[in-house]
Amino acid sequence: MFRKFVQQNPDGYPLTEAGSTRREFLMRGACLAGAAALGGAYLPQAMAAGPLTLKATHGTGLCNCPFFLVKERNLAQGVSLDFVTTPSNADIAALFGAGVVDVSVVPYTNFMTLYDAGAPIKIIAGSGVQGCVIVAQPGITSAAQLRGKTIGTFQADTLEMLPYDYLKKAGMSFADVTVRYFGTSPELAQAFIAGNVDAMCHIEPYATQALKARPGSVQLSNGVDVYGANYSDCVLAVRSKLLHENRDAVKALIKAMMVAQRQEELDRASAVKDTVGKYFKTSYDATLDAAAKQPAMIDQRSNQNFILQRAQNLKELRYIKRLPGPDVFDWGPLNDVIKENSDLYGQLKLKSA
Repeated sequence: MFRKFVQQNPDGYPLTEAGSTRREFLMRGACLAGAAALGGAYLPQAMAAGPLTLKATHGTGLCNCPFFLVKERNLAQGVSLDFVTTPSNADIAALFGAGVVDVSVVPYTNFMTLYDAGAPIKIIAGSGVQGCVIVAQPGITSAAQLRGKTIGTFQADTLEMLPYDYLKKAGMSFADVTVRYFGTSPELAQAFIAGNVDAMCHIEPYATQALKARPGSVQLSNGVDVYGANYSDCVLAVRSKLLHENRDAVKALIKAMMVAQRQEELDRASAVKDTVGKYFKTSYDATLDAAAKQPAMIDQRSNQNFILQRAQNLKELRYIKRLPGPDVFDWGPLNDVIKENSDLYGQLKLKSA
């Protein structure tokens, strides 16, 4: 079936706004991940032939900031990143699952849907923590007051997991609300600012932007009240083929992400200046305000169990059929980088050890 799909679609799966139903989302991810499992993954030239260019996708939240700094500041020795532009959040993960790109900073939830569909991919490090925020229109101050209301979010995203768990903690479920799915981060933020949804779960810096732009709006949860501090949002993941054939490139990328984390911790204003506008479609002031709310944390080995526990939500929502195990992670390259760069690792504020 997947081979026939690839033959009939030589230019790839059409990139459109995220579907409004779970069925459409799953069809997109399954077709792309399944096609890639047949072996169409793109892999660039070997490092021995010169600098290695890795095709990559990324999200739109501040959890991607270290990834952006790696590219903008050329932090990875012998490796450069070529970002592939995608029209919607769903396509970010789909292209990675299809093997169109080699590496991605992606919500761990999207990763698990791709893995469940058969994509040969591994989580090798973290990127950002926290920063998932539920905001509500003026007058809504509790989970109970969301009953019968509309919540905007993204499918199979960490931004869908937080309201799911937030409502569950209050003895409620998605059956008590109307969940409306959006295609892009600016689209969701503008829908909330315009009053077209009663609440939304969004990422930083868009959550801060919305709170500033909508007088009287309320932050119901920033995730810490539900999950605790430093919960995972996005992870750094690679195609298994890259991991096996260019381990040095993977290690160079992880080290560069750690350098970016350190630079961000030392000077958030500079990090925002180098990324706002091009990557974050929000104002400089809103982005700087939000930057500390979703910090970089590349070593997220301590979040392994948290990530695996959220898989139960994905199964309940019928995004995946089977629960993943520890084999979705490969911390080997990260362990090597930590051992080989103890001084750098020791300077990082946020880390597992």
